[in-house]
Amino acid sequence: MIQVTHLTKTYGSVQALDDVSFSLEAGEIVGLLGPNGAGKTTTIKILTGYLQPDAGEVTIDGLDVLAQPQAVQQRLGYLPESAPLYPELSVQRYLRMMADLRGIPATDQLDAISEAVYATNLTEHLARPIGELSKGYRQRVGLAQAILHKPKLLILDEPTIGLDPTQILDIRRLIKRLARNSTILFSTHILSEVEALCDRVIMLLNGQVKADARVADLAATADAILVLQSEVRGLEKTLHALSGVRGLEPMRSADGFPAYRVLGTPELDLCPAIYALARTQSWPVRELRRDVKTLESVFNSLVTPA
Repeated sequence: MIQVTHLTKTYGSVQALDDVSFSLEAGEIVGLLGPNGAGKTTTIKILTGYLQPDAGEVTIDGLDVLAQPQAVQQRLGYLPESAPLYPELSVQRYLRMMADLRGIPATDQLDAISEAVYATNLTEHLARPIGELSKGYRQRVGLAQAILHKPKLLILDEPTIGLDPTQILDIRRLIKRLARNSTILFSTHILSEVEALCDRVIMLLNGQVKADARVADLAATADAILVLQSEVRGLEKTLHALSGVRGLEPMRSADGFPAYRVLGTPELDLCPAIYALARTQSWPVRELRRDVKTLESVFNSLVTPA
């Protein structure tokens, strides 16, 4: 659906994007994650045809964004960080205006607006001026205009910024519903947003792609967590002798039981071998699981200099 190749963009002496490449497949929800100033908004503006790169290529649904910007824009829905809303217009008048701008035939506009309003739960607010709506509902109006024409691709720039926790949960649920019919790319600097919504995450830092992987793969580790009902004499020596074990970190579980983080060799799941060993040794195992990293720890490892 999206193919980005060697994208570069500078603003004077500032390198906003530095040889950025990535792709999105149809049906994915992908988070473009990075701190403020990482290059997220610049990337999105280039994808949507609002900004020209210094170098690189971008295709969306097989179309060259630089050579065919209007054809590309017909296939995507876009919600910028500051939604293009007119506070004096009612929700209904605004969406009809956007339907005209989108070139939706007059005979199809009623159905298109009704579907967008239903999808964003704006039915009871159609007659209200946009300026009287809460920020959460104004975001819904912005999303409604972005999906009026049933786009194949939905691009959202910081869709929950400035919202309260309840509004954030509402927008997240809405994005998940919209993903049934569209590929979604959204930028954010909020880690929990990515964990809650995304299949994949692309991490940008200083204009470069630092990670591009499925969220589950980023969180996976080769280590295992072993929690025991009671202390076991000689356990550490026995575990150290197990193939693939490169270290052991004694710890305590949250409820106070003796536990170990068993450090494993990359690409190896230690749990089956530890389970088999525990059975033969009759260890009082309370819990055995593969350890996982939080997205926060992954992100911090990338942004913190070694």
